[in-house]
Amino acid sequence: MPDTGLGEGIDMKAEVFLPEDYQPAEDEPFMNERQTEYFRRKLLAWREDLLEGSRETIEGLQDGTRAIPDVADRASEETDRALELRTRDRQRKLVAKIDSALRRIDQGEYGYCEVTGEPISLKRLDARPIATMSLEAQERHERREKVHRDD
Repeated sequence: MPDTGLGEGIDMKAEVFLPEDYQPAEDEPFMNERQTEYFRRKLLAWREDLLEGSRETIEGLQDGTRAIPDVADRASEETDRALELRTRDRQRKLVAKIDSALRRIDQGEYGYCEVTGEPISLKRLDARPIATMSLEAQERHERREKVHRDD
């Protein structure tokens, strides 16, 4: 193989053209290039929104360390900050799930149920792009969890 000067291991995929109004459809091949690119872009945009919110929270917390003389106001401020931190922690975990979904796209595994191997419906993926199970497998999983929780 001739040396391209680009280095080894660099994947030079051509960018997939995706019309702005593109919506994955059931009548096209499942997880074709356009569908995977649609979900990749959706996941990347979601990830960027979450990270931007985290940056704003950090800036707000750094700016918000002011002395509040009133005890009730200070307590209210602390409650707000604690709630904001819990929200950001949930979003941090969501970013990890988004990263996992992006890895599955790169590995060609995205869109398939990790339990059954069957395709996850496009409607489900559009609503929850980090889904790893088909609706049926997810419902079975939740029923089993509920049974074990009630023990």
